[in-house]
Amino acid sequence: MHICFITNEYPMKGINGGGIGSLVQFLSRMLVKKDIKVSVIGISKEFTNKNTFDQGVQIYRLAKSKWKIGKFYDHTIRILSKINELDKEEPLNIVEGSELNFAFFPKKTSYKKIIRLHGGHHFFANELDKKPAIWRSFQEKQSFKKADGYIAVSDYVGRQTQKYLNFKFNYKVIYNSVDTAKFHVADITKLQHNTLLFVGTVCEKKGIRQLIQAMPLIKEKFPSIKLKIVGRDWIDKNGNSFTEYLKTYINNDLKNNIELLGPVPHVEIPDYIEKAHVCVFPSHMEAMPIAWLEALSMGKILIAGDIGPGREAIKNGVTGLLVNPFKINLLASVIIDVLNNVNSNVYGKAARKDIISRFNLDATITKNIEYYNKILS
Repeated sequence: MHICFITNEYPMKGINGGGIGSLVQFLSRMLVKKDIKVSVIGISKEFTNKNTFDQGVQIYRLAKSKWKIGKFYDHTIRILSKINELDKEEPLNIVEGSELNFAFFPKKTSYKKIIRLHGGHHFFANELDKKPAIWRSFQEKQSFKKADGYIAVSDYVGRQTQKYLNFKFNYKVIYNSVDTAKFHVADITKLQHNTLLFVGTVCEKKGIRQLIQAMPLIKEKFPSIKLKIVGRDWIDKNGNSFTEYLKTYINNDLKNNIELLGPVPHVEIPDYIEKAHVCVFPSHMEAMPIAWLEALSMGKILIAGDIGPGREAIKNGVTGLLVNPFKINLLASVIIDVLNNVNSNVYGKAARKDIISRFNLDATITKNIEYYNKILS
């Protein structure tokens, strides 16, 4: 079998891929171990092509477009051209992409096209009470109509996408998974008391602004409280930095309590989680956040946004705590309660057990291969 993944986020040196990139990397490496050939195609941040290998995975990074408008179309056509080239060299069986990837692909292809739903344009626009953009909406609908199969990373994202697209399709729920060896049980001797950790893209929908707004309330009870923020900056279409915007919420009283660390290599994330007293990811919306699963895998106390698929990932009050991310006083209160509770690590033990049961690597790989074979049959 020959599988090709389409993503710009495959993590490599100098490229922090985020949750989707990490998932594709994990799937690719594990599939290679099952004697399945894997190619990855994405668009580079540079104007030159670059081909690399990663543990048996062939990665093709195509030069980014020089077009001033229509970049997505240009990128898609060049990705399609590369796929056709690979298909001639060694026939492809599966091409997997995200919600928009197949908009300009032909309906009939020699390989099967699968969309993995991580939360596309319709999903996030509607969930965040925004109006979907007309052109992107059209592209996404075309992409779904041309796909042969659909994998949803949560039942919630599958159901809601059908609703928002007004398009019925049969999807297979395969949860994101976590490497429980890499994200091992945290060494309690490395814990830094009264340290909060946020991991994720630094943007509004991740709830980081509300967390910073909660900090003065937390500091009243814990003057030495620290918040470490790990993640890449979000730059809007006008070139504005969300990190710079966040700094306007960090007054002189908080400057010594909050660290904006920027993106770090994924291999370093376990170290940050291990040292944290509490992980706080108060997202406004997610599809199935890998960062949540990684923290839970290490047996850390996790406080997360009670949104969308939150209850598919966390058993509230058992494996972690879910809170309305828009209620700043409530968020602060829950964090304070956890910091005051010496027995709060009971959540971590239950979380680790649940991750091993429901989100382990082997089960995920088996489910993916079974679904690929079903689509090909």
